[in-house]
Amino acid sequence: MLMMLKAHIAKPADASNKEFYSVWLKEAEAALAAKEAGVIQAIWKVAGKPEVIAILDVESGDVLDRAIQGLPLWKLGYAHIVKDLEFIALRPYENWAEDLQTLAQG
Repeated sequence: MLMMLKAHIAKPADASNKEFYSVWLKEAEAALAAKEAGVIQAIWKVAGKPEVIAILDVESGDVLDRAIQGLPLWKLGYAHIVKDLEFIALRPYENWAEDLQTLAQG
């Protein structure tokens, strides 16, 4: 199942730049390893914003939950810096186009 993940990252007021970016670096290393493993199909940092967008290929919501809980931000106790975490289920547009053939017939 393909999922689009969008996450806004917010630096806590009491965190130093070194602490904040060190944690984000660990997260980036884990994300790149997941990309190499094929779980993350593509990942981007939004230019000019502390946001990340990724396309993930997971078997189920259970697998997605386990993957999120295993990320460094969660394991190190920094889940609170992730704001507006959003997941959107995706389907191939070609499949939708096939469904439209039936829907358009009324």
